[in-house]
Amino acid sequence: MCNLYRMTKNADEVAKWFAAINDAAGANFGEEMYPGYPGLVVAEGKVRQMSWGFPVVLKGKQGQPLKPKPVTNARDDKLTTAFWRDSFAKRRCLVPVTQWAEAEGKAGQMTRTWYRLAGHDLFAVAGLWRPTAEWGDAYTMVMADACAQMVDVHDRMPVILVREDWEQWLHGTADEALALARTCDLELAVERTDERWAGGGRAAQRSLL
Repeated sequence: MCNLYRMTKNADEVAKWFAAINDAAGANFGEEMYPGYPGLVVAEGKVRQMSWGFPVVLKGKQGQPLKPKPVTNARDDKLTTAFWRDSFAKRRCLVPVTQWAEAEGKAGQMTRTWYRLAGHDLFAVAGLWRPTAEWGDAYTMVMADACAQMVDVHDRMPVILVREDWEQWLHGTADEALALARTCDLELAVERTDERWAGGGRAAQRSLL
């Protein structure tokens, strides 16, 4: 799954890449994206700023509602379940990504390993979005089984969509979109670093729904 990614292009560059209307002029986001923070998506023909992660409200020991947690990833085999069903049917989007990171190494000593589509400095990940009462419009990424290049690090990875599949993901039937929610068979570029995984100081997502 993905709880950290980079997106190093501005809204104008993203709009040009996806042939979309820039509806995020003046958007404020960092190059490294963390759960609960704003990022760019392509939805309804526009580049838009949304919060990363669907809010889920957990309860404390006394039954009291706790602060919502951002669910940043949707499993490919759960897209038709209650939590995701409406968004999958009605609100699919593209998430522009430069690289995504996974934690690698021993517990307590994990470092960031970055992955990207080889030969590309921007690519599209399958996403869903919906309006929320807590954070306004929010988005999530769709995950599939990891490919051979990264299965030793994590068993899940983002669903990468090539340009020819964008229209089908955005506007196809549910069955047509499900057919695209699959493991990437394209070459990945891998960058291992000495940077500690916990260095960003943000809380990781608790579960993958």
